[in-house]
Amino acid sequence: MSANRPDTSPKRTRVDEPHKDGGLAMKLDSSKLKPEAELRSYIHTLDTKYQKLMRSVRAAIRKRFPTANELAYDYSSHVVIAYSSTDRAIDSLLAIDGRADGVRLYLMRGPELPDPKGLLLGSGRQTRFVQLEAASQLGHRDVKALISAAVDKLTVPLPSKGIL
Repeated sequence: MSANRPDTSPKRTRVDEPHKDGGLAMKLDSSKLKPEAELRSYIHTLDTKYQKLMRSVRAAIRKRFPTANELAYDYSSHVVIAYSSTDRAIDSLLAIDGRADGVRLYLMRGPELPDPKGLLLGSGRQTRFVQLEAASQLGHRDVKALISAAVDKLTVPLPSKGIL
């Protein structure tokens, strides 16, 4: 880091409680960050390769669903951004999950979705996921079909206009 440039990296503070993985939990001191800066700082915790992938997948999803609410969660081992028609995660359509081993696209109500190509992984009761290697996978016809099927399963439809 240059001596003339201020340190803009996220500030972290230790929490005195041990985390389930055996280490101490690290919390972001986000008291002074705006939501977009806070979300960027969450993504910044990922490996550089996955930071880039997470940002490009996020951009593609924002383009496809511009009125969806983005709900961000910073867990000790991964970062999740859910896209919802409301401010509640339970109403989410899908989520992207950045982890140490890559980026996943989670589809809500995954067990109910038609998946003739067997793309969906996982065994959760509410979700299934597609392991992403590139944002371009979102444009693959089989992935697009899964996303469209997930849209059809929404209990609260996405708003037709965003909040200004």
